[in-house]
Amino acid sequence: MKTSVDLTQLLDAIGDAVIVADAQEKIVLWNAAASRIFGYSEEEALGSALDLIVPERQRQRHNEGYSKSMESGITRYGTSLLKVPAKHKDGSILSIAFTVGMLFDESHKACGVAAVIRDETSRFAEERMLKKRIADLESGAS
Repeated sequence: MKTSVDLTQLLDAIGDAVIVADAQEKIVLWNAAASRIFGYSEEEALGSALDLIVPERQRQRHNEGYSKSMESGITRYGTSLLKVPAKHKDGSILSIAFTVGMLFDESHKACGVAAVIRDETSRFAEERMLKKRIADLESGAS
């Protein structure tokens, strides 16, 4: 059985955020999960810079890496899962995990990136709590 899949419906059906930004770091695609995770509507996000979700203290490093990737056409992260802080619309800091891929135009020049992002804030907090409990138990057992 052959099925025709509507790309917009697919992007809005998945639980992970899908964000695409152009070579100037302007957001050109923002799915429903991105709105749920980061708190910005699609209308607020589209056309905005990625700084919208990059915490202030990570911006310089992010911007330098992004520019370098656009110039070289290469991301040093490839298919690696990146774990970094991100910023919610309300100003709170999230812990996210994501993969990123380079996008190219017809002349094979880098023209943007696509990222698939998962909110790991609760899981990271649980992990920290468990590690602290283990450390407390081990120090009490000595």
